[in-house]
Amino acid sequence: MPKKTTKPADTPAKPRPEIQLKEGITLKEFAEKMRMKPKELVEKLGEHGLSLSVNDPVDESLIEFFTKLTGIEIELVPIEKGLRQQAQSRTEELVPRPPVVTIMGHVDHGKTTLLDAIRASHLVDKEPGGITQHIGAYKVRVKNRSITFIDTPGHEAFTQLRARGAKITDIVVLVVAADDGVMPQTKEAIDHAKAANVPIIVAINKIDKPEANIDRVKQQLQKEGLLVEDWGGQVISVTVSAKEKKNLDELLEMILLLSDVVEVKANPKVKAQGVILEARLDSQRGPVATVIIENGNLTQGENFISGTTYGKVRAMFDDNGRPLKKAGPSDPAEVLGFSEVARAGDYFQVVEDQETARAISQQRLSRVKKEEPARAEHVTLDDLFKQIGEGQVKELPLVIKADVQGSVEVLLEILPSLSSDKVRINIVHAATGAVTEADVLLASASKAVILGYNVKPSSKILELAKKEGVEIRTYKIIYELTEEIKKALVGLLEPTIKETYLGRAEIRRIFQIPKVGTIAGCFVLDGRIVRNAQVRLLRNKEVIHQGRIASLKRLKDNVTEVKKDYECGIGLEGIKDIQPGDQIEAYLTEKVQPE
Repeated sequence: MPKKTTKPADTPAKPRPEIQLKEGITLKEFAEKMRMKPKELVEKLGEHGLSLSVNDPVDESLIEFFTKLTGIEIELVPIEKGLRQQAQSRTEELVPRPPVVTIMGHVDHGKTTLLDAIRASHLVDKEPGGITQHIGAYKVRVKNRSITFIDTPGHEAFTQLRARGAKITDIVVLVVAADDGVMPQTKEAIDHAKAANVPIIVAINKIDKPEANIDRVKQQLQKEGLLVEDWGGQVISVTVSAKEKKNLDELLEMILLLSDVVEVKANPKVKAQGVILEARLDSQRGPVATVIIENGNLTQGENFISGTTYGKVRAMFDDNGRPLKKAGPSDPAEVLGFSEVARAGDYFQVVEDQETARAISQQRLSRVKKEEPARAEHVTLDDLFKQIGEGQVKELPLVIKADVQGSVEVLLEILPSLSSDKVRINIVHAATGAVTEADVLLASASKAVILGYNVKPSSKILELAKKEGVEIRTYKIIYELTEEIKKALVGLLEPTIKETYLGRAEIRRIFQIPKVGTIAGCFVLDGRIVRNAQVRLLRNKEVIHQGRIASLKRLKDNVTEVKKDYECGIGLEGIKDIQPGDQIEAYLTEKVQPE
């Protein structure tokens, strides 16, 4: 029996904003939150050149403007996030829900056969001819309880959903063939499940084959960090034969048992919330999406928002293609009525009316267009310090691909040894072979860099990596690889700022130069004043401004520096309020990396 899993300790919370507003709020509602009259707020914004009405939605640019105007910290919370937090916070309303399960494993190890065997034996509503319409997920009934299975192409799709922030799966069933053992894609599936922090049940399949060796499989799993229960570990394992439909009931019971242990729950009393599993454009029915409901109950006619698209539920169908009146927690439903084709992994949220949904959709589309140019900045060795999270231990996540297993083993030994007490190397996945789509999606989800040793990614993979913002670095010499990683680790350590004092000048006169601006006529008291140096402006020995020297002149000539006891003209960036008697203190700063 597995022990109940505990959540990792939370990182220190950021200071909570003074006011939190839900996405889609109107200017009228915003004014009421600020205890102002709507008309008064509209007039105040009008004074600053913003022409708005009380019914206009509040967007992030308006929040940013208002924060600068008032100094009040305001956060605009995405409507899905706010309502999800609300749903989970009402603990008295939470009830157990069916677990959502993804089956993963190596090719030809029997994933499809196992899915088909379960589907044929345990359909919620049996019909002659089986499933008439495939929607990417289906339900089975076990002892008056249900399990939802996600039928995906494999761990690539699983990780693609997670890369977009969705965590649909509660449990992963890892299928391993008893006659073949742990193979490359088995290892990939394990790494993907671990990276998603999803509990694993091992289904050792093909036990009907004469060459089946169950103990060898368990031994190989142990090397991958999965110690099964009958060997003293915490991982549930079940021996099955999908072909002969042997021990399928035991596997399903173990899934239900584990779901009870990890306490899979939902709030059925809130507006329906879910995740888009897959979406497509149907030539006859328009945009269609498969939605897994997480909280609440979805019914026909309800308005919804999902990413940058919105709509109204025109019709719903179950996994047999039959009309649905209602879809509850963990139910898969094919939904018609989207304004555009949705994106897999986006959240799905029911809202009050279509106007709200449309307004939020338009805001998001506008924001996406502004953010698109910045998409390329993701995780690179050159600027990984930008991705450093909070906390004392910093991490460099890596996905490693090499030409042969020997190279993989060498890198697995060398790279972790480069870790220090301040920066840790985390190898998310390591395997032989070319860089695959799965590697890129795993790196995207894990914010990792892909290191290729004696392997060359195809143009298709490079294109996907660019789209996902993942960096792929390839090497032919291990020394070059390890040297670059060492440099990256140094870059991850917080640099110290060293300040070098240059000199001080006193402002004697103020000049207003046409097309140039305010220039300070100064006398250098000590040291030297250098063009482009950083400066502090002091008035009565107090710092009233910090900035940079924009221009430096001696008589009528531009100069790079002026020394003690000489006069000069100084232009300062970002300030016009300068007075005779003020002093300018010049200095330089540099970042010093720890050795």
